[in-house]
Amino acid sequence: SLYAHNQTLLKSVGDWVAPREAIATVGDSGGRSEPALYFEIRRERQPLNPHQWISQKLASEN
Repeated sequence: SLYAHNQTLLKSVGDWVAPREAIATVGDSGGRSEPALYFEIRRERQPLNPHQWISQKLASEN
C-alpha cells in the first residue's frame, strides 16, 4: 500500500500494523492547499482499485 500527503509518519517500511492502528497523520504536503489523504494499493507494482478490497474487508468485520 502507498500513502501520501502525510504530516507525520508513525510507522516504517516493514513494520507490523495491527487492525485500526494509526500509521500516519494527515497533512498538506505535496503542494496541497488543505489536508488530504492519498491511498493506493498495489499488487506486483501495479495499482489496484481499492474499492473492492476495502468493501470485502469491511463486510467481513460486520
